Amino acid sequence: MAIKDEPVYAISVAARLCDMHPQTLRLYERLGLVKPNRLDNRNRLYSDQDIERLKQIQRLTRDLGVNLAGVEVIFSLLEQMDKMKADMESEMEALRSELRKRDRR
Repeated sequence: MAIKDEPVYAISVAARLCDMHPQTLRLYERLGLVKPNRLDNRNRLYSDQDIERLKQIQRLTRDLGVNLAGVEVIFSLLEQMDKMKADMESEMEALRSELRKRDRR
């Protein structure tokens, strides 16, 4: 697990770091916008990556006026773009490898 993924913040601390009410964090979890780790199936623990995501939600909703449904769509599109980028990079590496094989012949 990378350090950014390490679950370290209780919900009260995460809420303070993001200047949000803990109930807002619970709502975002119910909507699937953030997925904190669970300790004992009860207590939520947030990572630095979760905090960044919460701040991104905050920027979209407060600063840009995007509603939560829009935030879901934006995150979904960003995830699709990341997957497409990874697929493309993998395909490019396969093509480079094939070209190196041809050059050796």
